[in-house]
Amino acid sequence: MLKSPIQTPALSGATLFISDLHLCASRPAINDAFMAFLQNTASKAAALYILGDLFEYWAGDDDVEDAFHQQIIGGFKTLSDSGVQVFLMHGNRDFLIAEGFCRMTGATLIADPTTIVLYGKKALLSHGDALCIDDAAYQQFRTQVRDEKWQAEFLSQPLELRRKQIEAIRARSEQEKTQKSLEIMDVNAEAVNTLLRTHQPDLLIHGHTHRPNRHTIKLDGRLITRWVLGDWYEQGSYLACDEHGCKDMAL
Repeated sequence: MLKSPIQTPALSGATLFISDLHLCASRPAINDAFMAFLQNTASKAAALYILGDLFEYWAGDDDVEDAFHQQIIGGFKTLSDSGVQVFLMHGNRDFLIAEGFCRMTGATLIADPTTIVLYGKKALLSHGDALCIDDAAYQQFRTQVRDEKWQAEFLSQPLELRRKQIEAIRARSEQEKTQKSLEIMDVNAEAVNTLLRTHQPDLLIHGHTHRPNRHTIKLDGRLITRWVLGDWYEQGSYLACDEHGCKDMAL
């Protein structure tokens, strides 16, 4: 894991932020859109930050032999080899991505949360799921699967068995979502404020909730911008930041 704060790369081009792509072999249109984004947009950037849920699920760094994963890995490797810095944060679907994936792609894993200096401003980056504290059942699940012992035991199982277990977890999660209110699955305002007070950023950038927006928070006499990144289920989007500020962009 990289230690924060990270300095903004001293290169030309913007710094880009994406999250919640949920890439999988069964959604070829979005996969193609992502590859085009890497080639046509991210290749002109100084750095690309993926703030969690790059994949619909990740069963382990040994699950890379199929054509779909090879395509995504190759796209990242081409991007990083060109000089664009690529940073990756775990989400709630791909928390098993590890150093093996990073060696193959040239990406760097960063902690959640991570602070960076973004064109002179202090930016706090997070996936966002840790802020959804009203969903107690999910927080219990998050604690379990982030435990190193649980992960080691899970990864010791055969790959095919891991895939089946993840599919079952996904199916159960989707069913449970239908019984939860939108408010429960959103960030908790006090959890956001606690995080902001702890890190004192100028802006917070996160995903997870699939509710893209720009929020202005007045906290302890300071104005803080909270950017929520969009998902890639229907259309890709990204946040582009440079010395002039940040803009939410659609593909």
